[in-house]
Amino acid sequence: MEIQIRKAEKKDCKAMMELIRELAVYERAPEQVTVDFNHFEESGFGEKPVWWAFVAEVENKVVGFALYYVRYSTWKGQRLYLEDILVNEPYRGKGIGKLLFDQLLEEAKEKKLQAMVWQVLEWNEQAINFYNKYEGVKFDGEWLNCSLEIKNKN
Repeated sequence: MEIQIRKAEKKDCKAMMELIRELAVYERAPEQVTVDFNHFEESGFGEKPVWWAFVAEVENKVVGFALYYVRYSTWKGQRLYLEDILVNEPYRGKGIGKLLFDQLLEEAKEKKLQAMVWQVLEWNEQAINFYNKYEGVKFDGEWLNCSLEIKNKN
């Protein structure tokens, strides 16, 4: 099986959205995917992109992706924030996730970012075991996740 890792292109958004829905089902929250396709596409490929991604292709089919953005820490500087990494179920266990993750590490080095950070659900043992394979990975149980939905006036 030949696996190609490349930068995501606008044409990949449809396949990426399908994978996002698959991830939401896996994380037991399919109703939480509320992003509009046009907004998703514009956010990555519009005039002022706020996210970037790498996709994994097998036989010209997108079977995985890793989506990131750059965040700023007042204590640590610029960091690559991994928003989501996902490999389609039938393609898991074939090294595709590692290829995507390693590509992100290279991207962070090329951009001279200080670190790569992400979140993982505490019950997702498969993902935790995957991340633990990387030397120096730290899990921080001290911080709580917070969010506040903004009601925009139309």
